[in-house]
Parts: sequence; C-alpha cells; structure tokens
Amino acid sequence: MMNINDIRAMSASELSKKLKEDKEELFHLRFQHSINQLDNPMRLVETKKEIARILTVLREKELKENA
Repeated sequence: MMNINDIRAMSASELSKKLKEDKEELFHLRFQHSINQLDNPMRLVETKKEIARILTVLREKELKENA
C-alpha cells in the first residue's frame, strides 16, 4: 500500500493508471470474497482507501490547475 506522499509525487497520468489497476483489483477481491476464497478480507478495505487517496490527489491537482 502506498502512502499519501508517494501518491502526491505521481503525475496525473500515472495516477489514472494506478486508479484503473486498483479498481480492477477491487473487483477481483470482491469476487473472491463472495465465493469465500479471500484469505485477507482487510485487503478490500485497504484497496478502497487507496482508491480514495488517489481520487483525492487527482482532485487536488485539478483544483491547483484551475486556481
């Protein structure tokens, strides 16, 4: 899991790519969880939080551009 400073250091295109990867991972984790094959259910929570962090940083960058 990445911390917020690592995420802020990424460019917007890198963030978009990472966001897409994390959303795909979340989909697969949810599927595994639904059929009881997920070893670590906390991975779902961590992935959701990372997606939220990426979206937050993307929004910060967007607001900084428009200011």
